[in-house]
Amino acid sequence: MSMQNWIIELQTSLLQDAYAFLPELVVCGGIVLLLLLRLFTAFNRLHLGSVALLVSLMALGFAGEQWWDFTQGKPEMFSGMLAYDRLTIFLRLFLLGFTALVIWLTLLTGIPDREDSADFYCLLLGAVVGMSLMASANHLLMVFIGVEMASLPSYALAGFLKGRRQSSEAALKYVIYGGGASGIMLYGISLIAGKFGTAYLPDVAVGYGAILSHSSTSGAFEPILLLGTLFIMIGIGFKLAAVPFHFWCPDVFEGASAEVAGFLSVASKGAALALLARFTLVLAGLSSGFPDPSTWLKMAQSMGPIIAFFAVLTATFGNLAAYLQTNLKRLLAYSTIAHAGYMMMGLATFTPQGASAVLFYLVVYLFMNLGAFAVVAFLRNQTGSEDLQSYRGLIQRCPVMVVTMAFFLLSLLGIPPLAGFAAKFQIFRVLYDAGQIYAEKAPNMSVIMYFLLVLLGLNTVISVVYYIKVLKVMILDKPLDEVEGRTPEPLAIPAAAQIYATLLALVVLGLGIAWDPLATVSEAGVDRFRLVQEGRAGTLQDAPVIPVERVR
Repeated sequence: MSMQNWIIELQTSLLQDAYAFLPELVVCGGIVLLLLLRLFTAFNRLHLGSVALLVSLMALGFAGEQWWDFTQGKPEMFSGMLAYDRLTIFLRLFLLGFTALVIWLTLLTGIPDREDSADFYCLLLGAVVGMSLMASANHLLMVFIGVEMASLPSYALAGFLKGRRQSSEAALKYVIYGGGASGIMLYGISLIAGKFGTAYLPDVAVGYGAILSHSSTSGAFEPILLLGTLFIMIGIGFKLAAVPFHFWCPDVFEGASAEVAGFLSVASKGAALALLARFTLVLAGLSSGFPDPSTWLKMAQSMGPIIAFFAVLTATFGNLAAYLQTNLKRLLAYSTIAHAGYMMMGLATFTPQGASAVLFYLVVYLFMNLGAFAVVAFLRNQTGSEDLQSYRGLIQRCPVMVVTMAFFLLSLLGIPPLAGFAAKFQIFRVLYDAGQIYAEKAPNMSVIMYFLLVLLGLNTVISVVYYIKVLKVMILDKPLDEVEGRTPEPLAIPAAAQIYATLLALVVLGLGIAWDPLATVSEAGVDRFRLVQEGRAGTLQDAPVIPVERVR
């Protein structure tokens, strides 16, 4: 190949990669713009939330164009460091749409103020870039970089409330736990890369497949692989706030502002779940070009029960711990932990259908959880408190906020016809289907799937108590003013805030009534994995063996 042809090919490749990475480039440009505006004294008197909102909407528009124009061509970016498929684009749409809603919320609540707006939105957009890299990571080095890029701005956001000791304490705890989890994850990555001589996920998957193919039992991993995989999963578990790596979550949510807590509760979980889905499905051999389809079943038997165990532990602990909470943000933090467990159950199936159900759940979770935190933020601005007892008899003082909060909490509980019911139904369905898929070739996995299905139902029943407790205090209890002999005064919630909460509540209702479009889109999000699995159906026992020489 001549030098001229090589240069032309390099230019073409860079242009393709730049187009595939365009939403992130727009966000990075927005961060630079905010930093530049920060240098001019004239802009110090302006709130830069509108600029951040415009940037996020522009990036969202480019991501939407990529979704509609997507063709299964070049599946990777930047020499394979990042994956470019519908799962990547779906998470971009999810993160950027959610970011736009969070910025809108901050403009309504006044946090941050004008002086700190540039710094706040730089951190927010920076975290979004890191989370997007997590969702598209195709190399273990990018996994670590994505997690760190998402974590470092999050630490600062958690402690952004100046002069508040609880906020500073929450940020410090977040940094300490996050630093420890990152170090453990990096050590796990070094073990895997040292074992196989590469950190490129598809090649790592080939190595796993070779070892599984030559093992006498499906779960006989070598100690180095076992430790490396465990340490990587610890890093992902920290971002998910999965038990026992959840310690930071309640304290950070209570100490941070409701706006930041709402952002972390949704965006961080979405990115971590997308990373976990890609990591497990690629290792299971469901990405294109993998030569051994039997690896899927062996990997599912090896890692599926572990993910299932921690999913049950996370969901059950989150629900039980929420019982005693009196601070609404802390209660919602434990609710977030429980819902992370529900979504992990979908990934424990090790099927593309399970990942699709998780994508569906994430979109629904976005609206109902953000709505709940938004109501807390609006009420905090009026009452100066986030304690549940301060909201006694709130139905008499602000009925709109109570009605919308009821929509969000009942949806989190899973009551039809709200969207939360549809989301949990998707998880129920994939667990049942996975039980049937594994029934013949892996009966133990089939039992685990049905066990998860039962425990998901039991945890839903357990969660009734603390969700209904909040509504009972707001609707049935007497206001504190009335108890003390004063007439309760109405809360002056701004009309824009009421419109915001009402719109989110209507979306929650609409997605619960007509969920087919979202289900179709979430299924398309895992097309790359679904097509491969369906194309290999019936070939599990006739799979070719990978030469063991490929594994160091």
